[in-house]
Amino acid sequence: MHTETATPPPGQAEDWRTLVDTERLAAWMQARGLGSGPVSDVQLLAGGTQNMLLRLRRGPLQVVLRRPSRHPRAGADETMRREARVLAALAGTPVAHPALIAACDDPTVLGTCFYLMQPVQGFNPSMGLPPLHAGDATLRRRMGLAMVDAIAALGMLDAQALGLGDFGRPAGFLERQVARWRSQLQAYAQCDGWPGPAALPGVAEVGAWLEQQRPQAGAPGLLHGDFHLSNVMFRHDSAELAAVVDWELSTLGDPLLDLGWLIATWPAPDGSHHIAHRVQPWEGFATADELIARYAERSTRDLSAVRWYTVLACYKLGIVLEGSHARACAGLAPAATGQRLHQAAVGLLHKAHRLMAGG
Repeated sequence: MHTETATPPPGQAEDWRTLVDTERLAAWMQARGLGSGPVSDVQLLAGGTQNMLLRLRRGPLQVVLRRPSRHPRAGADETMRREARVLAALAGTPVAHPALIAACDDPTVLGTCFYLMQPVQGFNPSMGLPPLHAGDATLRRRMGLAMVDAIAALGMLDAQALGLGDFGRPAGFLERQVARWRSQLQAYAQCDGWPGPAALPGVAEVGAWLEQQRPQAGAPGLLHGDFHLSNVMFRHDSAELAAVVDWELSTLGDPLLDLGWLIATWPAPDGSHHIAHRVQPWEGFATADELIARYAERSTRDLSAVRWYTVLACYKLGIVLEGSHARACAGLAPAATGQRLHQAAVGLLHKAHRLMAGG
């Protein structure tokens, strides 16, 4: 999760100088004709707990560099490669995204794989609404609908034509989900000090319900995999999206999971959010039911099982967020961040249980 207009919260900023050798980076950029002279004007941007974002300049060229954090997860280099690949493939499509400039799949340059993208001129609503949007409820309603339009368009793209036909394994996608994420949760046991799956009350019951109620999958398509308010940026001059960001969980599978993810993480009526800061003012934003109705207008997919996809999103995202808590217990992530995301994970599982009960 990140916004490119924010600065890192106090205590969460890494010393980027130990992770990015600007002379090596300048040499790599020089070999590719990217800018001129030394790297300058480096600014650490607010980012997720797993990756680092730096805005920097080389001569006239301004870019944003994305690379794993100091303690990368297993497979972090492959994640960087996949993110760069999907951003390159999205060029020319109607899905707003950061434009890829170049990618480095050689971890010897900076210690990990990384890529460069164009800076996004936009804002994230979780960091505050600018006066135009704060003063117009009609604009705020359109913001939520624009998010739905983005995932509906993404799910309709022809992955094969974009060169992403092998970007995932859509066959059996839904059947693999619970086992895949249950295994992920169990893997956190390698983090010293983590209390184990018992830290997430009711997680086993949610997994069992998902297995019992699993619907038939629809036509496969591309999905973002982590689609919520913290992972979009809006234009300053309208309610339209400037970019969908953080593509690390993108894959080829069942696109309805993106809709379920959006509904699972959509703020409460007061604007409070499981993951990010409260969005204010919230009055005027579309309701969850209106978001689902909008998706139905933009897609021919069967939405009769949208509740199941929303529960799956709660389950999957809760387990993903718990990973930061586990890493924090082992001293590999800031303790405050780990605790905050643990509470978000618990809240998501509570929401899953309410949905399972028909709420």
